[in-house]
Parts: sequence; C-alpha cells; structure tokens
Amino acid sequence: MSTPPARFPGRRKIQPLGFGAFAAAVLAATVGFAGPTEGHSVTSSRHATAFAFGAPGKPAAVDRTVRIKARDVSFDVSSVTVKAGETVRFIVTNEGVADHDFTLGDAATQAAHRKEMLEMAGMDMGQAHHDDANAVFLKSGETKELVWKFGKAGQIEFACNVPGHYEAGMKGVVAIQ
Repeated sequence: MSTPPARFPGRRKIQPLGFGAFAAAVLAATVGFAGPTEGHSVTSSRHATAFAFGAPGKPAAVDRTVRIKARDVSFDVSSVTVKAGETVRFIVTNEGVADHDFTLGDAATQAAHRKEMLEMAGMDMGQAHHDDANAVFLKSGETKELVWKFGKAGQIEFACNVPGHYEAGMKGVVAIQ
C-alpha cells in the first residue's frame, strides 16, 4: 500500500476559474495596453472616443446630415464624401429583415469589429454590442443616428459587420477630403 503524498502546510488548493472569470481577468489585464486609435476589439477601443479618422461629434455642431438605409445585405448608398473637420450626422434606418450594424472605420477597425461580431454570433448582439463610439446596431425597422467629426484626409469605410454581411458587399466608402 502506498503512502499518500504529503500536504504542504500553508498552501491552498487552487480552484479552477469559470470562463467568465477567466475572460474578465484577461480583459482586465490587457485593456490598458491598447490605445483608442489601434482599432476596435474587445481588448482595445471598445469604449474609445477618438480614432485616427475622427471622433464622436457634438450634435449641436453638426454641419450636415446624411441618411442611409440598410437593406437585407446592402446600403442604399455606396459612398459619402466629407471634409476633414466636418461633423456629420448619419441617420441610419434598417429597412431589412435582419439585424444590421453601421460602423465607421479604417480597414483595421472594420476587420477587428467583424472578428468581434463573429465571436458574438448567437448572442443577442443588440444587448452585447454597441456601446462603441463609432457604431450603431439596428434591429429591423429601427432608426438610429451616429454623429461623427472626421479627422484628417483619407479614406475609410462604413460597413455592416454582422457575420456574412460585409462579405456580401454591405459596405461603402467615406472619402475624407
């Protein structure tokens, strides 16, 4: 008969973490390492207020309004031209049956957002999503607005990053002059 291993005095048994506790620990450990201009992801700019391509605008300072309709897997416009420093109110209406999102961002921001949306697939995205400064989430029939002050000249996209929608062509160009 073998002798059981000796216990080490003063040591506690380690309890396994549940996934939620583990995810919270990882998020808490990494959130401080990425700045708001590094793209959108769970660990970087989820609540960012400034990006390389601009920042949320003040509704009282809006220079003009752009209306965009989200349909089943398309937007009714394919491009928008704005001026650097201009504050634009986007009024987005979801005329489609499916949920949609409207996100402003450069290629890296859009790619990170698509990855996050894919990770959230199956969840109620309206609840788990879009406290993002550069995006709105719309259920069928909803209308929401996003006020944005554009930064330096360049080109970004507006896109729907619900899984499969971007890939189906639900995106457009924002030319910042």
